Formats: sequence, structure tokens, C-alpha cells
Amino acid sequence: MARSRERWIDHVRGTLERAGFFVSDTHGIRPSSFDLAARRDATLLLVKVLKNIDALDSEEASRLLELGRLFPAIVLVVGHASGAADLEAGVVYTRYGVPIISEETLQEFLEKAVPPFLYASPGGTFARVDGARLRSLRVSRGLSLGALAGIAGVSRRAVQLYEEGAGAEVEVIERIENFFGEPIVRPIQLFEPPARPRRGAKSDPTEAEAPRRPIRTGDPLTDGMIAQLDDMGLEVVVTVRAPFDALARTPEILLASSGSLRAALHRAEILHSLARVAEGHAMFIVREAVHRASIAGLPILSVGELKRHRDPDDFLDEIASREGP
Repeated sequence: MARSRERWIDHVRGTLERAGFFVSDTHGIRPSSFDLAARRDATLLLVKVLKNIDALDSEEASRLLELGRLFPAIVLVVGHASGAADLEAGVVYTRYGVPIISEETLQEFLEKAVPPFLYASPGGTFARVDGARLRSLRVSRGLSLGALAGIAGVSRRAVQLYEEGAGAEVEVIERIENFFGEPIVRPIQLFEPPARPRRGAKSDPTEAEAPRRPIRTGDPLTDGMIAQLDDMGLEVVVTVRAPFDALARTPEILLASSGSLRAALHRAEILHSLARVAEGHAMFIVREAVHRASIAGLPILSVGELKRHRDPDDFLDEIASREGP
């Protein structure tokens, strides 16, 4: 099963690379909130691959969405089935706010520029109506709301909602499009760019007066690293089930991990790869003294070296000087 899943992840990676994405190495760390990071121009993706999308629970979805907000990145799950039924091509599914598509849908979108038009909902399969276009077609044909409602087999109020951009069931869409002989649906934008958070932005005016809360993971080495980054004035967030222990803004992205030198050897390539895809930086903190600036392009610092830094700009300059190609 593990080998089959790894081959599937590699297949999705190949699809992204053929579409011009720069894709991170497959990190193989399990369990993990995501499997691949990919960038094309300003579009950054965090992709999770699942055989059965029902395995995505609310907690895992929240972690994935939080990582998407922090980078920021577009989160996407590529799945094969829901229960015993295969996912349909051209349909976008959703679990706990995370968009989910089949590999075929991803391929059609990236390789043929064919976006999905349908989305699954508990009530059936729907499409997003281009309300302005529908109204223009109705008015140009001299149809009243009631007349179009009769053609579509729905209520007058439903037609009003469609003209305001509400979704409609596939059968209703087909009846309307067959009558007009023209499409009335809008494509689903899979890669809608997320808003980049502004450094220091406050969502609540009282937030500035609230005391800063210490961040704890329970691991002394990781907690010390996070505290030191926090003391420099960096925005630090602890991550769970990710290849890195924390994410900070300098204001560039900084992926931070800690552990033994052996752990650094194990994670060096993936951390360096993720940092390059995210167009940010990564580092690994070890307790013992080290006699090398980096491993596989990943900057390695001892606890003592980290503690010497107080200025975030000087600290980032050192990280950048140790990075490999």
C-alpha cells in the first residue's frame, strides 16, 4: 500500500512538473498535513494525496488550511474515491473547506486548460451560474422570470437566485442551456490566489493590548528555538504534522526545525527543497556544536549560534549566507 501511494504521489508530481510547476521533493514523512509543495510564478500549492477522501477529518483539514494561510498557499487534495465510488472528473468536492479533485480533473485543468464547472454538495451536483449572462439571455428573448422558471422546472424565486449567481443543479442547468443554446455557467477557479497576510496586521483592535502568549511544544530544544525567534520579533507559529517544527516570517517565510544532527541529515533535502519552492528560507537547530555551515544546502546552527542573534535582519543574513544552491 505504501509503495502504491508513493507512486501515486510521484505521478501527481509529474503532472505538476509537466505543467511548469517547480515541485518540492517528496518528503516521505508520515503522517503529514501535505505531500507536495509546488510553485508556478505567483501560484504556490500545498497538495495532499489521498486514496479515499473520507480519510480527511476536520482536524487534518484545519491543519492544511492553516498552513495555506501561513505561507500563503492554495491547498488542494487530489483523491481517488469517496467510500466505494470513484471521484468524477470535472467535479470539485469539498471536505471541511478543503477543495478536492480527482487526478483526471487536475490533468484536464493543467494540461488541457479545461477547468471544472461542477461541484458536489449534499443535495447533488451543482454548477455556478453566470447570473449576469443568464439575465441578459432572458431579457433578450423577452422572457419573464415566470416563463423561464417554467422552462427550467423551478420556482420564480429560484431563477432570481440564479441571476444573482447562486448555484443550480446540473439537470436545471441542462434544461436552461438546451433552451438558449448557450452556456450559462462559470468555471471554478481552482487556483484562486489567497490574500497574503500583512506583517503586523491585527484582526481585532484590542489585540495590540493583549499580552503575547508563550508558544510551547513540550520539547525543550524546539521550545528554546521558538522562544529565541519570538524574542527577535519574528511572527512564529508552531506547526503539527509538517516536515518543519515552526514557521516564522522575517518577513520572508522561514521554515524552522530542531533535533539531532542525525535528524538534520534526514530532513535536510526536503527542508531545503520546500524553502526554495516557497521562495523563503529554512534552517535546522541542533544542540551540539557543528563544524559545517549547512547540510545539502540547509543551514545548520547550534543552540549557541542561535542565541547570539538579537537582530532579525542580521540573523537572516547569516541564514542566507549558509544556504546552498
